[in-house]
Amino acid sequence: MFRVIAFFLPTLLLSAGHTQAQISDNGQFRLTLQEVKALKTNDGTNAPGSSNYSAVKEIVVMGNPAKQGIYMILLEIAPNTKIAAHLHPDQRLATVLSGTWYFGYGDKFDETQLKKLMAGSIYSEVARQNHFAMTGKDPVIVEITGFGPSGVTYVNPQDDPSHK
Repeated sequence: MFRVIAFFLPTLLLSAGHTQAQISDNGQFRLTLQEVKALKTNDGTNAPGSSNYSAVKEIVVMGNPAKQGIYMILLEIAPNTKIAAHLHPDQRLATVLSGTWYFGYGDKFDETQLKKLMAGSIYSEVARQNHFAMTGKDPVIVEITGFGPSGVTYVNPQDDPSHK
C-alpha cells in the first residue's frame, strides 16, 4: 500500500486545486482520490505547522494547525532542502510517504546527527524540542498529525526564512 501512496501522492500534490476537505461536525472524514487531488496547497512560507521555507508546500487534510485541536497536514519538501534547527509548540507524529527524509534532534543543524528515513518510516517531533532535517536529490512527502495550535520557532531567529 505504501508503494501505491508513494507512487500516486506526488502527482496528487502537484495537481492540487483550491478546496478544503469536507469534515463533518463530529470529525469524521473520508477522502476519495479526487478529493485529495482537490485539497488546497499552501506555500510553506505562510502555513501554520510548517517551517516557513518556500521549498516546503503544505496541504491541510483535516483540522487547522493554527487552532486548538487535532490536525493532519501533508508536507511536500523540494529536493536539496536543508531546514535549520527549530521547534514546534505541539507534539507531532509523522510518516514519510515518499522520498528519503533525513531527520535529527538538536540545537543546530548537524549532518552527522541525521537519520535516513525512507518511505514508510515514522518519527516524532516532541513538543518544544529542537530538530532539523534535509532532503537529498528527490522530493519528500511527509504526513504530520498533531494537536494545535502549532507554530515554528527557530533556535537562531536569523535562520527563519520569514524574517528574510
